[in-house]
Amino acid sequence: MDPLRIVFLDRDSLPATEHFTGPEAPHELVQYPRTAPEQVIDRIRDADIVIVNKVVLAADAIDQAPRLRMIAVSATGTDNIDLDACDRRGIIVSNVRDYAVHAVPEHTFALMLALRRNLLAYRQSVREGRWQASGQFCYFDFSVRDLAGSTLGIIGRGALGEAVAEIARAFGMKVQFAARRDASEPTHDYTDFNHVLRSSDVISLHCPLNAQTRGMIGAAEFSLMERKPLLINTARGGLVDEYALEHALRTGQISGAGFDVASQEPPAPDHPLMRLLDLPNFILTPHMAWASDVAIRTMIRQVRDNIDAFLRDDPRNVVAGYRATR
Repeated sequence: MDPLRIVFLDRDSLPATEHFTGPEAPHELVQYPRTAPEQVIDRIRDADIVIVNKVVLAADAIDQAPRLRMIAVSATGTDNIDLDACDRRGIIVSNVRDYAVHAVPEHTFALMLALRRNLLAYRQSVREGRWQASGQFCYFDFSVRDLAGSTLGIIGRGALGEAVAEIARAFGMKVQFAARRDASEPTHDYTDFNHVLRSSDVISLHCPLNAQTRGMIGAAEFSLMERKPLLINTARGGLVDEYALEHALRTGQISGAGFDVASQEPPAPDHPLMRLLDLPNFILTPHMAWASDVAIRTMIRQVRDNIDAFLRDDPRNVVAGYRATR
């Protein structure tokens, strides 16, 4: 019998300084720094377990991997995997959860605070000599707005959305969670989706990317944002129509935006988000909100634990496969 073969398709999605080891069971671990789409089929063809972060595993690739029994996702999101194909084959897909429950909310507030207080604009003006030119101890070229007393609208109420809400309340913000767009009558602790868009000073996205949420913030939604809010996205790039975002920022429909994600990663030089980098009220970071030292180590441990649990025939954190509906 061939030894257990484990293939990690995008090892460079973890820092080189963090050691990654396979499960306790005897195995062969093959780690590729990155995997291009045309390389996927050959690399997983003889794999029993595939570890993946962002590489796309489509149905045609999965169907050509006859030994494949498990996909261990080194992330929470699984929109890059054809889960229906895994269900048909009984392939277990396990993700990691709540590993960045401090890292992502803290990054969310780093973006929020930098934009509300115009830190980028003030930093640039200091570099250009404006402080000396002012002739006094301070100057008031850009508005500074407190978070206290403002309204935060959160779209997505998982662990990250709840953690952001807790921090927001500590800042003295009013928090409202958006109901699903198609909800006829929101429950008492949710607020109508469109009302959240109209009444929030800051809107923060913390929902998964799927067929229901793709493009959920577009031109029509920006037109509802009466209070010209900040838009913070540390979830998935595809949640927002980025061309509509560019128009909203340049025409003043919103007062600023902080994004850690893009629909294409890395974005091309002419991507809408790249074209916005000249604006002082836009911040783009390279999908690293999750990547604190503690979060990375927690994630690595969870991936290994998920594989160990699967090999004990007691899979955990299952999002697809024959046990997902048991």
